[in-house]
Amino acid sequence: MLRAKLTSKGQVTIPVAVRHKLNLQPGDALIFEFDRDDKVKLRTLKRKRLTELYASLPVKRPFPNKAQVREEVAAEMARRILKKGKDQ
Repeated sequence: MLRAKLTSKGQVTIPVAVRHKLNLQPGDALIFEFDRDDKVKLRTLKRKRLTELYASLPVKRPFPNKAQVREEVAAEMARRILKKGKDQ
């Protein structure tokens, strides 16, 4: 049996064995569900990792390669610099 202690701030440190068994990571949420006998069921709500979200949105245009992105950024920066020069 594993034990945890409640602090004065209402915080609990989850024992390492429990964190490993549930594969808990920072940012994951814990859900407490009570039954009629006030027994608690603990569930985890895993936080989505950035890698899990990859390609989850529809693509509206082809993804450019690094060279294309650099060219677009350089062109936009040049446009802004030229515009600033005309405004002065």
